[in-house]
Amino acid sequence: MKLKREEIKYIADLARLELTDEELKKYGSQLSAVLNYFEQLKEVDTIDIEPTAQVTGLENALREDVKEDWNKIEAGEALRQAPELENEQIKVKRVLG
Repeated sequence: MKLKREEIKYIADLARLELTDEELKKYGSQLSAVLNYFEQLKEVDTIDIEPTAQVTGLENALREDVKEDWNKIEAGEALRQAPELENEQIKVKRVLG
């Protein structure tokens, strides 16, 4: 499945990417190759295959979130590295409108 230049441009616009003509050609070719691969995958007989989210057998490798209290010296050193503080807390820019 070869995508047309207009289709690549449309996809790039949806992703809010500004691509040069050279990038449109390069990524268009790569995206077309990916879509061709998906077309090949459609030919695989999966009737007797159980759906799975992963195949490695790994389970959640993340550790429990554990709160650790710092002594005043450690906390002070960490806070000194912050670009801006307010009431002894790190001030960050608003992320929600």
